[in-house]
Formats: sequence, C-alpha cells, structure tokens
Amino acid sequence: MNYYLIYPQRDPVGITSWDEDVTRGPLRVHLEWIQPAGAGPFPTVIVHPPGGGVAADMKGVTRDLAEHGYLSVAVDYWRLLEGKFQRNTFAWRDESDTVAALELVRAKPQVDRARIAALGFSQGGIYSLLMAEHAPDVRTVVAYYPVTDFRKWFDTERSDFGFRVAFRVIEWYFRRESGAKTDAEFETMLQQASAMTYVDALRAPVLLVHGANDTSAPIEESQRLERALRERGREVELIVVPGAKHVFNFYDAEAARRTWEATLDWLRQHLSVW
Repeated sequence: MNYYLIYPQRDPVGITSWDEDVTRGPLRVHLEWIQPAGAGPFPTVIVHPPGGGVAADMKGVTRDLAEHGYLSVAVDYWRLLEGKFQRNTFAWRDESDTVAALELVRAKPQVDRARIAALGFSQGGIYSLLMAEHAPDVRTVVAYYPVTDFRKWFDTERSDFGFRVAFRVIEWYFRRESGAKTDAEFETMLQQASAMTYVDALRAPVLLVHGANDTSAPIEESQRLERALRERGREVELIVVPGAKHVFNFYDAEAARRTWEATLDWLRQHLSVW
C-alpha cells in the first residue's frame, strides 16, 4: 500500500506537528497531531488507520486535512497484555476505551469541541463508527470499507475454497487475539466490536465508502449499516466504487482522488469549514 498515493509526503508550510502517548489504565493511546496555520479553535478530525497500520502511516491524510483547515490527529492503540503494551486486534475491551482518544482531543484548547469528526479506513472505520456510537457529540463519521457485523462477516458463504479457508484462519486468529476463554466470551467481544450492535445510538451523519469488488470486507457490510440507518431516519450516504477492492484508495490514484474529494465535501458540509 502507498499511504502517500494522493496525499502530501511533507509537512505543508505553516503547519505545526507533534505527537504524544497517553496511558489510561491498560490502554495506551498514541496521537500524532497536525495543526493548520492560523488561530484556533479548529474543526477537528480524528483519523484511524487500517488494521495493521499505525498513526504515523496517516501523516499524508492528516497533512491534507490540515491544508483544508482542519486540526487532525491520527490515533493508534496499544493494550497492556502479559506485562507490556502491545498491538492487538482487540485493543478496545472496555466501553471507556471507545472514547479514550476523543476525551484527550476534547481537552485540547485548539479543538473546537462542537466540530469533531471521526474518519477511518477498514478497522479504523470500525473504530470511528464505534466512537460515534458511544459519544453523541461526534458531529459526523466517514468510514471506508468497514466490517459492521463480525459474526455475519465470518459466517458469510464464500464460493471460493481458498477464501473459506482464509476466513477460518482469520477467525482463529481473532479468537487467539481476544484472549477469550470460552465461545460465549468471544461472541460477546465480537458483538462489542461491531457497529451494528449499537446502531440505535448512532445519530451522527455517516458517509460510507466501499469498493464494489471488496473481498476482504464485502460491500454488504456497508450496505447492512446503510439500511439500518435509513430505517431509523438517520442521515447516511454510501459511495460504491465500481471495480474497487479493499484499501483501494492506497493503490488506485483515480478512485482515491474521487472519493477523497467526496470525503472533503462531506466534512465541509458537516463541520462548516471553508
């Protein structure tokens, strides 16, 4: 993947950047900030990277957001396991973990607390949706190709034998990462990690972006959430990118530009920046 495919590779002139680590019990939050030129407080976008990625991978995204007038902060999470902080698929295990980064963001004087958005890619999209579901002051969410119901994702019938085997291995890996001692405990953790579990609480406008040919997180994942939100009278838009697969925006420049422009338009609409 090329995280700088359409995004700046260097800090724009006039911006300020810094990073910090904050430990809250068994969760360590790593934040990488990019502040635009000018006087705040600024509309702010919290950016979550795709699974396996870290906050530093999102520098191009946050730089571009800063060029458009947003204070932006990329975030990743580390869990205290076996006596040390480490990356884990289930870094969030308590309800308070879903808003840990948001609380740190709210506390910054540069942040306009009335104009905070969450944006994420793949697992980062899941994190962003869950954050908004647990914090009604998140103004809007942009989620690229998220899984929205983990049990249904695992149980989806796949005609290709290789994919069936791969997803059984992925489920085994998730079970190991979870540390669950029983099947019931694992199922509870999957529910807590699924945006569909808390869809009734999701009132922020949501933009979903998904590739039509995504075999990692099939388009049905976004369609499921879109239907549920529409049934509840919520504001939601789903952009389906023809022919695109998972993480398409980090290898297909044309599709990346089109969807990023739509993302910026959405943020302008809901955060009222120029």
